[in-house]
Amino acid sequence: MLFKVFVRPVLFGLSADDPEKAHHWVMEQLAFVSRYQVLLKIVEAASAYKASALERDVFGVHFPNPVGLAAGFDKNGIALPALAALGFGFIEAGTVTRYKQPGNERPRIFRFSENDALINRMGFPNDGADTIREHLAEVPRPAIPIGWSIGKSKITPQEEAIDDYLYSLRKLSDFADFFTINVSSPNTPGLRKLQDKGPLDRLLQAVVLETGTIVLERGQAPSLQGKTGIPVLVKIAPDLSQEQIDDVIEVCLQRNIRGIVATNTTLSRSGLSKNTTENGGLSGRPLHKRAVEVVQYLCKTLDGRIPVIGVGGVFGPDDAKRMFDAGASLIQIYTSFIYEGPGVLRKINKSLV
Repeated sequence: MLFKVFVRPVLFGLSADDPEKAHHWVMEQLAFVSRYQVLLKIVEAASAYKASALERDVFGVHFPNPVGLAAGFDKNGIALPALAALGFGFIEAGTVTRYKQPGNERPRIFRFSENDALINRMGFPNDGADTIREHLAEVPRPAIPIGWSIGKSKITPQEEAIDDYLYSLRKLSDFADFFTINVSSPNTPGLRKLQDKGPLDRLLQAVVLETGTIVLERGQAPSLQGKTGIPVLVKIAPDLSQEQIDDVIEVCLQRNIRGIVATNTTLSRSGLSKNTTENGGLSGRPLHKRAVEVVQYLCKTLDGRIPVIGVGGVFGPDDAKRMFDAGASLIQIYTSFIYEGPGVLRKINKSLV
Protein backbone atom coordinates (compact mmCIF):
# COMPACT_ATOMS: atom_id res chain seq x y z
CA MET A 1 0.00 0.00 0.00
CA LEU A 2 2.79 2.43 0.92
CA PHE A 3 4.53 1.69 -2.37
CA LYS A 4 1.44 2.35 -4.49
CA VAL A 5 0.41 5.48 -2.57
CA PHE A 6 3.77 7.17 -2.03
CA VAL A 7 6.66 5.55 -3.91
CA ARG A 8 5.14 4.64 -7.27
CA PRO A 9 3.63 8.06 -8.04
CA VAL A 10 7.02 9.70 -7.48
CA LEU A 11 8.95 7.15 -9.53
CA PHE A 12 6.43 7.15 -12.36
CA GLY A 13 6.13 10.93 -12.33
CA LEU A 14 9.88 11.55 -12.54
CA SER A 15 10.24 9.05 -15.38
CA ALA A 16 7.12 9.83 -17.40
CA ASP A 17 9.18 10.61 -20.51
CA ASP A 18 11.30 7.46 -20.16
CA PRO A 19 10.30 4.74 -17.66
CA GLU A 20 13.79 3.30 -17.85
CA LYS A 21 14.99 6.18 -15.66
CA ALA A 22 13.00 4.77 -12.74
CA HIS A 23 14.39 1.31 -13.36
CA HIS A 24 18.00 2.50 -13.32
CA TRP A 25 17.42 4.49 -10.11
CA VAL A 26 15.89 1.45 -8.39
CA MET A 27 18.76 -0.76 -9.57
CA GLU A 28 21.29 1.70 -8.16
CA GLN A 29 19.61 1.56 -4.74
CA LEU A 30 19.41 -2.23 -4.80
CA ALA A 31 23.05 -2.50 -5.87
CA PHE A 32 24.01 -0.25 -2.95
CA VAL A 33 22.05 -2.38 -0.47
CA SER A 34 23.67 -5.51 -1.93
CA ARG A 35 27.09 -4.37 -0.71
CA TYR A 36 26.21 -4.27 3.00
CA GLN A 37 25.15 -7.25 5.08
CA VAL A 38 23.45 -5.12 7.72
CA LEU A 39 21.21 -3.51 5.10
CA LEU A 40 20.42 -6.89 3.58
CA LYS A 41 19.33 -8.22 6.97
CA ILE A 42 17.08 -5.20 7.52
CA VAL A 43 15.46 -5.63 4.11
CA GLU A 44 14.99 -9.35 4.67
CA ALA A 45 13.41 -8.84 8.09
CA ALA A 46 11.00 -6.25 6.68
CA SER A 47 10.06 -7.96 3.42
CA ALA A 48 10.70 -11.68 3.16
CA TYR A 49 8.01 -14.18 4.06
CA LYS A 50 9.41 -17.59 4.99
CA ALA A 51 7.66 -20.86 5.69
CA SER A 52 8.77 -24.46 5.30
CA ALA A 53 5.52 -25.19 3.46
CA LEU A 54 6.71 -22.99 0.59
CA GLU A 55 9.87 -25.01 -0.07
CA ARG A 56 10.04 -27.32 -3.05
CA ASP A 57 12.49 -29.18 -5.26
CA VAL A 58 12.16 -28.76 -9.02
CA PHE A 59 14.51 -30.12 -11.73
CA GLY A 60 16.99 -31.06 -9.00
CA VAL A 61 17.21 -27.58 -7.46
CA HIS A 62 15.88 -26.63 -4.01
CA PHE A 63 13.74 -23.48 -3.88
CA PRO A 64 12.85 -21.76 -0.56
CA ASN A 65 9.60 -20.63 -2.16
CA PRO A 66 8.08 -20.98 -5.65
CA VAL A 67 7.88 -17.29 -6.60
CA GLY A 68 10.78 -16.00 -8.67
CA LEU A 69 11.80 -12.84 -10.50
CA ALA A 70 11.68 -13.14 -14.27
CA ALA A 71 14.61 -12.31 -16.51
CA GLY A 72 15.11 -8.72 -17.61
CA PHE A 73 15.03 -6.93 -14.27
CA ASP A 74 18.66 -7.43 -13.21
CA LYS A 75 20.35 -7.83 -16.56
CA ASN A 76 23.92 -7.74 -15.27
CA GLY A 77 23.52 -9.37 -11.86
CA ILE A 78 24.46 -6.23 -9.91
CA ALA A 79 21.72 -6.44 -7.25
CA LEU A 80 21.11 -10.15 -6.71
CA PRO A 81 21.67 -10.11 -2.90
CA ALA A 82 19.15 -7.30 -2.36
CA LEU A 83 16.57 -8.92 -4.62
CA ALA A 84 17.03 -12.19 -2.73
CA ALA A 85 16.56 -10.34 0.58
CA LEU A 86 13.17 -9.07 -0.62
CA GLY A 87 11.93 -12.65 -0.46
CA PHE A 88 12.15 -14.11 -3.95
CA GLY A 89 12.49 -17.88 -4.06
CA PHE A 90 14.78 -17.63 -7.07
CA ILE A 91 16.00 -15.06 -9.57
CA GLU A 92 16.50 -15.36 -13.30
CA ALA A 93 19.12 -12.78 -14.21
CA GLY A 94 20.04 -11.51 -17.66
CA THR A 95 19.39 -11.86 -20.52
CA VAL A 96 23.15 -12.08 -21.18
CA THR A 97 24.78 -12.11 -24.61
CA ARG A 98 28.32 -12.97 -25.62
CA TYR A 99 29.10 -9.40 -26.62
CA LYS A 100 28.30 -6.23 -24.73
CA GLN A 101 25.45 -4.44 -26.43
CA PRO A 102 23.54 -1.22 -25.74
CA GLY A 103 20.16 -2.52 -26.86
CA ASN A 104 17.67 -0.53 -28.86
CA GLU A 105 17.31 3.23 -28.82
CA ARG A 106 15.51 4.85 -25.89
CA PRO A 107 12.77 5.26 -24.95
CA ARG A 108 12.18 1.54 -25.20
CA ILE A 109 9.79 0.92 -22.29
CA PHE A 110 6.21 2.19 -22.36
CA ARG A 111 3.73 2.09 -19.50
CA PHE A 112 0.02 1.41 -19.86
CA SER A 113 -0.90 1.97 -16.23
CA GLU A 114 -4.64 1.73 -16.77
CA ASN A 115 -4.08 -1.88 -17.88
CA ASP A 116 -1.17 -2.75 -15.55
CA ALA A 117 0.89 -3.42 -18.65
CA LEU A 118 4.23 -2.62 -20.24
CA ILE A 119 5.58 -2.71 -23.76
CA ASN A 120 9.33 -3.07 -24.02
CA ARG A 121 11.75 -3.33 -26.90
CA MET A 122 14.94 -3.38 -24.85
CA GLY A 123 16.97 -5.58 -27.21
CA PHE A 124 19.05 -7.36 -24.55
CA PRO A 125 21.13 -4.43 -23.24
CA ASN A 126 23.86 -5.94 -21.05
CA ASP A 127 27.57 -5.73 -20.28
CA GLY A 128 28.44 -8.98 -22.06
CA ALA A 129 29.38 -12.38 -20.64
CA ASP A 130 33.04 -11.56 -19.92
CA THR A 131 32.36 -8.43 -17.86
CA ILE A 132 29.47 -10.02 -15.99
CA ARG A 133 31.64 -12.99 -15.06
CA GLU A 134 34.32 -10.67 -13.68
CA HIS A 135 31.73 -8.89 -11.53
CA LEU A 136 30.19 -12.09 -10.20
CA ALA A 137 33.59 -13.43 -9.19
CA GLU A 138 34.02 -10.50 -6.80
CA VAL A 139 30.68 -10.57 -4.93
CA PRO A 140 29.01 -13.08 -2.57
CA ARG A 141 26.53 -15.45 -4.14
CA PRO A 142 22.96 -15.22 -2.79
CA ALA A 143 21.56 -18.15 -0.83
CA ILE A 144 18.68 -18.67 -3.29
CA PRO A 145 18.91 -20.30 -6.73
CA ILE A 146 20.15 -17.99 -9.48
CA GLY A 147 19.39 -18.79 -13.10
CA TRP A 148 20.90 -17.00 -16.07
CA SER A 149 18.94 -16.23 -19.20
CA ILE A 150 21.14 -16.53 -22.28
CA GLY A 151 20.39 -14.89 -25.63
CA LYS A 152 21.99 -14.32 -29.02
CA SER A 153 24.02 -11.18 -29.62
CA LYS A 154 22.46 -8.88 -32.18
CA ILE A 155 25.69 -8.71 -34.22
CA THR A 156 26.06 -12.49 -34.36
CA PRO A 157 24.90 -14.03 -37.67
CA GLN A 158 22.08 -16.56 -37.33
CA GLU A 159 24.33 -19.39 -38.52
CA GLU A 160 26.74 -18.69 -35.62
CA ALA A 161 24.05 -18.52 -32.93
CA ILE A 162 25.02 -21.81 -31.27
CA ASP A 163 28.61 -20.71 -30.65
CA ASP A 164 27.27 -17.43 -29.27
CA TYR A 165 25.06 -19.21 -26.71
CA LEU A 166 27.80 -21.66 -25.73
CA TYR A 167 30.28 -18.87 -25.07
CA SER A 168 27.99 -17.23 -22.51
CA LEU A 169 27.18 -20.59 -20.93
CA ARG A 170 30.84 -21.34 -20.36
CA LYS A 171 31.51 -17.92 -18.88
CA LEU A 172 28.62 -18.06 -16.40
CA SER A 173 28.55 -21.76 -15.50
CA ASP A 174 30.31 -21.17 -12.16
CA PHE A 175 27.54 -18.80 -11.07
CA ALA A 176 24.40 -20.55 -12.29
CA ASP A 177 21.99 -22.96 -10.65
CA PHE A 178 20.21 -23.25 -13.99
CA PHE A 179 20.28 -21.72 -17.46
CA THR A 180 17.32 -20.52 -19.49
CA ILE A 181 17.77 -20.46 -23.24
CA ASN A 182 15.91 -17.39 -24.50
CA VAL A 183 14.76 -17.96 -28.06
CA SER A 184 11.51 -16.04 -27.68
CA SER A 185 12.24 -12.34 -27.20
CA PRO A 186 10.58 -10.33 -29.98
CA ASN A 187 13.20 -7.58 -29.80
CA THR A 188 16.25 -9.24 -31.39
CA PRO A 189 15.91 -9.72 -35.18
CA GLY A 190 15.61 -13.38 -36.12
CA LEU A 191 15.74 -14.69 -32.56
CA ARG A 192 12.26 -16.24 -32.56
CA LYS A 193 13.20 -18.29 -35.64
CA LEU A 194 15.33 -20.35 -33.25
CA GLN A 195 12.05 -21.71 -31.83
CA ASP A 196 11.46 -23.55 -35.10
CA LYS A 197 11.92 -27.28 -34.70
CA GLY A 198 15.14 -27.74 -36.67
CA PRO A 199 17.14 -24.77 -35.32
CA LEU A 200 15.86 -25.39 -31.78
CA ASP A 201 16.89 -29.03 -31.89
CA ARG A 202 20.43 -28.19 -33.03
CA LEU A 203 20.79 -25.43 -30.43
CA LEU A 204 19.51 -27.50 -27.51
CA GLN A 205 21.58 -30.52 -28.47
CA ALA A 206 24.72 -28.38 -28.32
CA VAL A 207 23.71 -26.63 -25.10
CA VAL A 208 22.83 -29.83 -23.24
CA LEU A 209 26.07 -31.49 -24.30
CA GLU A 210 27.97 -28.42 -23.12
CA THR A 211 26.33 -28.32 -19.70
CA GLY A 212 26.56 -32.06 -19.22
CA THR A 213 22.89 -32.74 -18.50
CA ILE A 214 22.32 -35.28 -21.24
CA VAL A 215 21.51 -38.88 -20.24
CA LEU A 216 21.61 -41.81 -22.62
CA GLU A 217 18.46 -43.86 -23.21
CA ARG A 218 19.93 -46.92 -21.48
CA GLY A 219 20.59 -44.87 -18.37
CA GLN A 220 24.32 -44.57 -18.93
CA ALA A 221 25.84 -41.13 -18.71
CA PRO A 222 28.24 -40.15 -21.49
CA SER A 223 31.70 -38.88 -20.71
CA LEU A 224 31.19 -35.48 -19.13
CA GLN A 225 34.63 -34.63 -17.82
CA GLY A 226 34.71 -30.95 -16.94
CA LYS A 227 31.00 -30.46 -17.51
CA THR A 228 28.70 -28.73 -15.05
CA GLY A 229 25.51 -30.75 -14.98
CA ILE A 230 23.51 -27.52 -14.73
CA PRO A 231 19.80 -27.84 -15.65
CA VAL A 232 18.84 -26.22 -18.95
CA LEU A 233 15.42 -24.62 -19.46
CA VAL A 234 13.81 -23.10 -22.55
CA LYS A 235 11.69 -19.94 -22.58
CA ILE A 236 8.96 -19.82 -25.21
CA ALA A 237 6.71 -17.15 -26.67
CA PRO A 238 2.96 -16.97 -26.03
CA ASP A 239 2.37 -16.40 -29.73
CA LEU A 240 3.22 -19.96 -30.79
CA SER A 241 0.53 -22.08 -32.36
CA GLN A 242 -0.43 -25.43 -30.82
CA GLU A 243 1.54 -27.20 -33.55
CA GLN A 244 4.62 -25.10 -32.77
CA ILE A 245 4.26 -25.80 -29.05
CA ASP A 246 4.07 -29.52 -29.85
CA ASP A 247 7.34 -29.20 -31.79
CA VAL A 248 8.97 -27.48 -28.81
CA ILE A 249 7.75 -30.23 -26.49
CA GLU A 250 9.10 -32.94 -28.79
CA VAL A 251 12.54 -31.31 -29.01
CA CYS A 252 12.70 -30.64 -25.25
CA LEU A 253 11.87 -34.25 -24.42
CA GLN A 254 14.36 -35.58 -26.95
CA ARG A 255 17.16 -33.32 -25.74
CA ASN A 256 16.56 -33.82 -21.99
CA ILE A 257 15.62 -30.22 -21.32
CA ARG A 258 14.82 -29.88 -17.61
CA GLY A 259 12.13 -27.20 -17.71
CA ILE A 260 10.07 -24.85 -19.87
CA VAL A 261 9.42 -21.21 -18.99
CA ALA A 262 6.06 -20.04 -20.32
CA THR A 263 5.78 -17.36 -21.43
CA ASN A 264 7.80 -14.45 -22.75
CA THR A 265 6.15 -11.18 -23.83
CA THR A 266 3.58 -11.12 -26.62
CA LEU A 267 3.27 -9.25 -29.90
CA SER A 268 -0.49 -9.13 -29.41
CA ARG A 269 -2.07 -5.89 -28.22
CA SER A 270 -5.25 -7.54 -26.99
CA GLY A 271 -6.28 -6.25 -23.58
CA LEU A 272 -4.97 -2.71 -23.98
CA SER A 273 -7.63 -0.02 -23.59
CA LYS A 274 -6.03 2.27 -26.16
CA ASN A 275 -4.37 1.76 -29.52
CA THR A 276 -0.61 2.04 -29.80
CA THR A 277 1.94 1.91 -32.59
CA GLU A 278 4.85 1.13 -30.27
CA ASN A 279 6.76 -2.00 -31.25
CA GLY A 280 7.93 -4.52 -28.70
CA GLY A 281 6.70 -7.21 -26.36
CA LEU A 282 3.64 -6.70 -24.16
CA SER A 283 3.68 -7.90 -20.54
CA GLY A 284 1.39 -7.55 -17.55
CA ARG A 285 -2.29 -8.28 -16.94
CA PRO A 286 -3.29 -8.49 -20.64
CA LEU A 287 -0.89 -11.43 -21.07
CA HIS A 288 -2.20 -13.47 -18.14
CA LYS A 289 -5.01 -15.38 -19.82
CA ARG A 290 -2.86 -16.53 -22.74
CA ALA A 291 0.07 -17.41 -20.45
CA VAL A 292 -2.20 -19.62 -18.33
CA GLU A 293 -3.54 -21.30 -21.47
CA VAL A 294 -0.03 -22.11 -22.67
CA VAL A 295 1.02 -23.39 -19.23
CA GLN A 296 -2.08 -25.56 -19.01
CA TYR A 297 -1.51 -27.05 -22.46
CA LEU A 298 2.16 -27.70 -21.75
CA CYS A 299 1.48 -29.37 -18.41
CA LYS A 300 -1.33 -31.52 -19.78
CA THR A 301 0.74 -32.66 -22.76
CA LEU A 302 3.95 -33.19 -20.81
CA ASP A 303 2.13 -35.10 -18.03
CA GLY A 304 4.84 -34.41 -15.47
CA ARG A 305 7.81 -35.31 -17.66
CA ILE A 306 9.15 -31.74 -17.65
CA PRO A 307 8.21 -29.07 -15.07
CA VAL A 308 6.86 -25.73 -16.26
CA ILE A 309 7.54 -22.26 -14.83
CA GLY A 310 4.52 -20.03 -15.34
CA VAL A 311 5.02 -16.33 -15.99
CA GLY A 312 2.74 -13.66 -17.37
CA GLY A 313 0.44 -11.21 -15.61
CA VAL A 314 0.72 -12.63 -12.09
CA PHE A 315 -0.39 -9.69 -9.94
CA GLY A 316 -1.61 -11.43 -6.79
CA PRO A 317 -2.77 -14.62 -5.07
CA ASP A 318 -5.64 -15.31 -7.50
CA ASP A 319 -3.36 -15.09 -10.53
CA ALA A 320 -0.77 -17.28 -8.82
CA LYS A 321 -3.45 -19.86 -7.99
CA ARG A 322 -4.52 -19.98 -11.64
CA MET A 323 -0.94 -20.66 -12.69
CA PHE A 324 -0.48 -23.44 -10.15
CA ASP A 325 -3.89 -24.92 -10.94
CA ALA A 326 -2.82 -24.99 -14.59
CA GLY A 327 0.09 -27.18 -13.53
CA ALA A 328 3.03 -24.79 -13.04
CA SER A 329 5.70 -26.00 -10.62
CA LEU A 330 7.07 -22.50 -10.09
CA ILE A 331 5.98 -19.00 -11.10
CA GLN A 332 7.74 -15.74 -11.93
CA ILE A 333 6.71 -12.11 -11.68
CA TYR A 334 8.05 -8.99 -13.37
CA THR A 335 5.50 -6.35 -14.37
CA SER A 336 3.57 -6.72 -11.10
CA PHE A 337 6.82 -6.09 -9.21
CA ILE A 338 7.03 -2.74 -11.00
CA TYR A 339 3.38 -1.76 -10.50
CA GLU A 340 2.74 -3.28 -7.06
CA GLY A 341 6.19 -3.15 -5.46
CA PRO A 342 7.84 -5.86 -3.34
CA GLY A 343 4.68 -6.30 -1.26
CA VAL A 344 3.14 -8.41 -4.03
CA LEU A 345 5.77 -11.08 -3.41
CA ARG A 346 4.94 -11.36 0.30
CA LYS A 347 1.20 -11.36 -0.46
CA ILE A 348 1.51 -14.25 -2.92
CA ASN A 349 3.76 -16.37 -0.71
CA LYS A 350 1.54 -15.80 2.32
CA SER A 351 -1.50 -16.94 0.35
CA LEU A 352 0.28 -20.09 -0.80
CA VAL A 353 0.88 -21.14 2.80
